[in-house]
Amino acid sequence: MSERIVRYSPRGRARAIKGFLRKFLGYGGAQFGLLCLVFFLVLAAVPSILVGPFETVATATGDFLAPPQSQHLLGTDEVGRDVLNLVVHGARISLVIALLATVISLVVGTTIGMMAGYYGGRVDVWLMRFTDFFFVMPSFVLALVITPVILEVMGRGRNILGFRPSLFVIIVVIGMTSWAFVARIVRSQTLSLKERTFVDRARVAGSSNLSIMVRHILPNLVPQIAANGALVVAGAIYIETSLSFLGLGDPLQPSWGTLLSQAQRAGAASAGAWWYLGAPGVCVLTVSLSFVLIGNALDDTFNPRRRVIP
Repeated sequence: MSERIVRYSPRGRARAIKGFLRKFLGYGGAQFGLLCLVFFLVLAAVPSILVGPFETVATATGDFLAPPQSQHLLGTDEVGRDVLNLVVHGARISLVIALLATVISLVVGTTIGMMAGYYGGRVDVWLMRFTDFFFVMPSFVLALVITPVILEVMGRGRNILGFRPSLFVIIVVIGMTSWAFVARIVRSQTLSLKERTFVDRARVAGSSNLSIMVRHILPNLVPQIAANGALVVAGAIYIETSLSFLGLGDPLQPSWGTLLSQAQRAGAASAGAWWYLGAPGVCVLTVSLSFVLIGNALDDTFNPRRRVIP
């Protein structure tokens, strides 16, 4: 009993948080990932303050495909727009899509994995066969097939929850096709947790299955969910970039993938406009790498035994 009191006391919780931060920040990858992530989050939060309003064809002030110079640090695009302005404004779209898609993916994966592990039997079998389909089929292929079909059915005319239809569909499709490995991990942890003594005590006390899963099992799954959630974000950024590069994004709300698509159609590679392709490409790689490094650091912090495995 005393162990539970110390564990959940405010002082004990503060010590646990300090210990976690010390271990987590002890990894060089975590420091680099957090630094890059904070930088891009600032860009996404206040793009207009940093580089001014989003430039359009009507407000473009530069020459066509001009190289980097003092007035345009990252050069210009095929219609004279400042590439730095486009990249900074595109950060908000790319990060919002990736983060919202990750939330959907984690909710779906956690729910299915926890139900499969807790109930077992036929529920486990059917849910895992359903999960295997999404696990074997690449998320990008599913998203590539589903996205244009849904867009054709919904149309592109009206906004949905503040997003244009193409962006809303991309968010939902990425979230609904990227949850399989999260479900697998959550299921394996739930199989172990449901046999613990605190779950048996909750059953004896009369707690319902839903209460046990939400109040007792889910809190113990948070470390694994957080560590794998960072990896899901990295995958979501790649999928969004690929879909937008193939023309499924929204040119009126351009993401980094949309900018890459526009650069490819403008012949930036053959024209030697490396800045037009390089700027959004480097942003995609840097943000994805940051989330991967953070995810690995979280996994090492929450699972000390993983560090001794060669």
